[in-house]
Amino acid sequence: MSWWPQIYRRIVYGRPVVIVSGLPRSGTSMMMKMLESGGIPVWTDAVRAPDDQNPKGYYELERVKDLDKGLDNSWVKEGRGRAVKVISSLLEHLPASNNYQVLFMNRDLDEILESQRKMLSQRGESNASTNDAALKTSYESHLRRVKYRLAHEAQFTGLDVTYAEVLSDPRATARRIRAFLRADLNVERMAETVDAALYRSRSGGQ
Repeated sequence: MSWWPQIYRRIVYGRPVVIVSGLPRSGTSMMMKMLESGGIPVWTDAVRAPDDQNPKGYYELERVKDLDKGLDNSWVKEGRGRAVKVISSLLEHLPASNNYQVLFMNRDLDEILESQRKMLSQRGESNASTNDAALKTSYESHLRRVKYRLAHEAQFTGLDVTYAEVLSDPRATARRIRAFLRADLNVERMAETVDAALYRSRSGGQ
């Protein structure tokens, strides 16, 4: 995308909203913690408390869950200059009257499915009726649509971040994020936030 539309949008709509997105269990909470540690104000309400699956917190904002309800979403502009977590299925409902810098978390889909199973089990819920192969295919199709949107709609600029790479080299990831956001972030603090011990659902049974 040319820089000129981005410059024009910046003049018209002001500072971008930093969006952390991805599928559930893709590392979005970890990324929010990194941004907070690096110096980006995060927009959360702490309604969802930490638990064994996310001991450092979920970093969610309840209002985000209503983005697809057909309500007035003009409140999103209050997030300009802040970071907010928006699950990938809700990105299309963000109003176009803002600029969004999207950090999109990518994780092996088998790991995501395993992590989701563990979370459901912890809650005492069952996903026995879920066909993993069908769900994986659905996720793949969904991700293709989302990535196309991020690449072609003027309100979005995006950076793909891989969950495994964050854990293996958090400093390198933090430097990439700093360059993408063009922000004076504390790379060392961001890297120190990452806890590789939380990488419990790995593909290949690790």
